[in-house]
Order: sequence, then structure tokens, then C-alpha cells
Amino acid sequence: MSTDETASPLDFIRTIVADDLKTGKHESILTRFPPEPNGYLHIGHAKAICISFGIAQDFGGCTNLRFDDTNPIKEEQEYIDAIKRDITWLGFDWDEREYYASDYFQQLYEWAIQLIKAGKAYVDDQTADEIRHTRGTLTEPGIPSPWRDRCAGESLDLFERMKKGEFPDGSRVLRAKIDMAASNINMRDPVMYRILHATHPRTGDQWCIYPMYDWAHGQSDSIEQITHSLCDLDFENHRPLYNWFIEQLGIFPSRQIEFARGNITYTVTSKRKLLELIEKGKVTGWDDPRMPTLSGLRRRGYTPESIRGFWRTVGIAKRENNIDVAMLEHCLREDLNRLAMRVMGVLDPIKVVITNYPDDLVEEMDAINNPEDESAGKRKIPFCRELFIERADFMEDPPKKFFRLAPGREVRLRYGYWITCQEVIKDDAGDVVELHCTYDPQTRGGDAPPDGRKVKGTIHWVSARHAVDAQVRLYDHLFSAEDPTDVPNGGDWLDNLNPDSLDVKTCCKLEPSLADAKVGVSYQFERLGYFCVDEKDSQPGVLVFNRTISLRDTWAKMQKKKKG
Repeated sequence: MSTDETASPLDFIRTIVADDLKTGKHESILTRFPPEPNGYLHIGHAKAICISFGIAQDFGGCTNLRFDDTNPIKEEQEYIDAIKRDITWLGFDWDEREYYASDYFQQLYEWAIQLIKAGKAYVDDQTADEIRHTRGTLTEPGIPSPWRDRCAGESLDLFERMKKGEFPDGSRVLRAKIDMAASNINMRDPVMYRILHATHPRTGDQWCIYPMYDWAHGQSDSIEQITHSLCDLDFENHRPLYNWFIEQLGIFPSRQIEFARGNITYTVTSKRKLLELIEKGKVTGWDDPRMPTLSGLRRRGYTPESIRGFWRTVGIAKRENNIDVAMLEHCLREDLNRLAMRVMGVLDPIKVVITNYPDDLVEEMDAINNPEDESAGKRKIPFCRELFIERADFMEDPPKKFFRLAPGREVRLRYGYWITCQEVIKDDAGDVVELHCTYDPQTRGGDAPPDGRKVKGTIHWVSARHAVDAQVRLYDHLFSAEDPTDVPNGGDWLDNLNPDSLDVKTCCKLEPSLADAKVGVSYQFERLGYFCVDEKDSQPGVLVFNRTISLRDTWAKMQKKKKG
């Protein structure tokens, strides 16, 4: 059973939803996922997606996809397309319910006029800096704007002229008139509209005033009649403001419920910081396989099942928590172990010549495709006189507990024969370039010989004559610090980048079945880890594999050793 097939526990949000349906408060459930199209989705967004779409599915409801496109300066069609692709990849569908905050610009404008007429909003001539400096602090009340008591007629006239584009950016804003002494700073006359002469991707130049997120968000939920507006704890202090707007306007009261974000060790999910990594050339883009973006994780070989299973395992909490990245990797390994085909590849090859094996003989050995799935069957792999093995599987002067190949020592070749190293060939620099070995014909398929002798080591190999050339990229954590943003005063969080997050192997030799490897298919290179074809850089004749994850978690042990 995959990690994604376990039933969802009845968490506190599901309990609320179940009760609302049972009591008849709602006949059906409608949630929404409201991404800002100013970047790519990351692993943290996946939690919100799984919650909003998953809870709706569990109760037979639906989920709207609504893009919060209220800032045309930062928004691009590329981000919209990437967001839709990522949600689909995760396994969720919004059917025809794709909406945009810009769909509601006219209604939001009319509601703003309604608040001005009711004396609940006013045009403020202060600059952004002046507003910021007069908002007060957590212990001190804010200072009312000198324009706070501006009459409704004057505010209506100025607001209309703001809409027509008569004023420059930043010269005026529309603010809600609530309470400058409120303990919740969000209630201290928040800005509803700002002037922004920018072409919008969907509305063009129709508008030069744009709603702030806090004004557009709750009302968009209300327009769509979202029954349960699910968001992370960052928006808990904004809920009173959303409710205030809804009460003043007398519109559909969507219920907002907050849950804790999932902070993952050795991971950064701030879009601002992810963009900084890209702009400073620390990664190759949003889809760099070291990035925590869904496009990066997909390119690296993560499966949607493992990500959904991870967030299902973590659950939904009310308080912020810090999740060990090892849990995510555990869910990934469990899923890949279930589905990945086993193959053999040699990343750092050294040639082995079996001197007593016929030159012209090629045998086909039976290899198991997946011991976890009997239906996956077997495949044939060629065996001949010359092979490649991993350089790390040979030592000329091995320590006591080294059980692989060494001069005079015998090892088992996986699915092959038992071989014994007889001679070591070196180049002029003294580096080992070739091993001459002999084989025991009675050990075909790796079986023990009739004389009952034993070996402790089994190594993988690839036929030199049939090997497929490839480049293999070994990825590891992008950061070496558990909290990448935790730096001393004056320090730079980028100093926590892991210098060993990428190791490129250019002369790899793979078994011939991988010549037709497909993008989106996971493979386990026996003894080495899980790999996939790079969806971006692999071309005909240029095979590039990404290591998704190693077979064992050596990261935690390595970090512990460093600290010790």
C-alpha cells in the first residue's frame, strides 16, 4: 500500500465541516485554493492544496481555483500556467471552476463606493511611508490621518478621479475607516486601494487602481460563496478584518479556518528567498531539482503520491510545527520502493576483464524488475568478457571490513558469476585503470558453487560492450543548516548553502534497457539510489539522469558527525 492510500483522519477542520453538514448549516462544501501568480508553487503550497482539495473531495464537495491577480507588476502568465500544471500533477482537478480576483474588480469597486457613502472608507492623501509611520505599534495606538474625517462626497469624487488615472502612483489611497486604536493592527484603517498605472495581464489598461489583498480576498470568497475558506495561520489576524468587511456589506459570510504551516528542516519556502536564489545564480531556475518547488521536485523525481502521503502523515495542526525533512524522504522512499524498476548503472566506472571468459560469448542473465511487485516480471541483461564496476567497489589494500573486490579476493556479481581479482593494471600516474579477473562457470546467475564456498560481497556491474553512456546528477539538500534562515547578526542566509548539493558524473555506464528510459518513470539503480530521466536536459543521444534520493538516509548521520 502506498503512503497515499491511508484514509484521512478526522482532524479539527474535517470535524467542523462534518458538523456543518450534519446540522444543515451547509448542504454542500465549497473550498478554494487562491494562489498569487507571482512565482512557482512549493512544497508548502502542496499542503494547502491537499487540504483544500482533499477535504472537499472527502465530503463530496468542490474546490475553486482562484488566482489572486491584484498586483499586475509581479504577475505573469508563466506562473499561472505553472500553477495549473502543478495542481494537476498532484492529482487534483478544479473542473471548470477557474476564477480570478480580476473577475470581480467591478464588484469590488462598487462595494468600495458603498462603504464610502456609509462613512466607512475615505481617500487618504498620505504617502505610504506616512501611513506606515502612523499605524502605531503593538503597544501604542495609531495616529488618525488628517484626511480621516474627509466628507463622503469629497472621497467619492477623489476615488472616481483615482480610477480615471488623474493622480500619480502613490499619491492617494482608499482606506477603510475602522479603529486606529484597535489592538489588531490590521484593523487600523487598512488600505483598500492603491494607484498603480500598470497594464494588467487580463484587464489591460481598464484599471489604474488595484485592490489590496485584504480587500479582495474575503470578498472574492463571498462572491463565490465559499463555505470554508482554509488558509494558514499567517491570516489569523486578518480574519477580523475580513469579517468586518462582510458585515458592513451584508454579503455571504464565508468561514475562514486557519491551520499551521508545515515548516520543513533544511528547506526555504519563502517565494522572495527562492527568487533571490534564482536571481543570484545559486540555482538554475524555479525548476532546479534542488528547489522545494513542485516543478523542481517533479523534475528531481518526486512522485505526487509521496507528497500527498507526506502531508497526510503530517496531519493538520493548529500550532506551527517544524517537520524533519527525513519524514518527507521516508514517504518518498516508500513510494519509490513500491513502483521503481530495478536496474544497474555504474557511475564511476573501472573496467573488469574476465580473462578466462570467451571473447565472442554473450550470455543473457535473468534480472528481477521489482521484488516488491511480482507482476513486474524479469528482464534480460547481457553479460560478456568485459564489464564495468564501481571504482568504490575495489580497493587494492582493503581494510578488515571491506567485503568487495580486492587482489586475490572473490565476489559475487549481481545476476552474473563469481569473479576473483588476479591482476591490477595501472597507468603511468599509478592510478588503477583495469582489473583482470577470472570467473567460476559453476556460479552462473550468482548461484553458490557446488563446493560450498562463500563470499560476503555482491557488487553490480554493466556489460562494457552493451553499456549506455549517460550523465548522472547527484542531488543533495540545498542547505547545510537545519534552519537556513538562522544566521548571526549581520550574517547572510546564503552562507548556509550546501556546497555539495550537486555532483555531476559525466562518464556513467548504464545497462542497455535504459537506452529507452522515459521521462516520468522512476528507476532504482541497485545499491545507488532512485533516479529519473531529466525532463529538461535529456535529448536524443544525450541521456541525463537525476538522482531523486539515495537508498539510505546518510544526511542526518553526516550532520551529526560534523557537529560532533
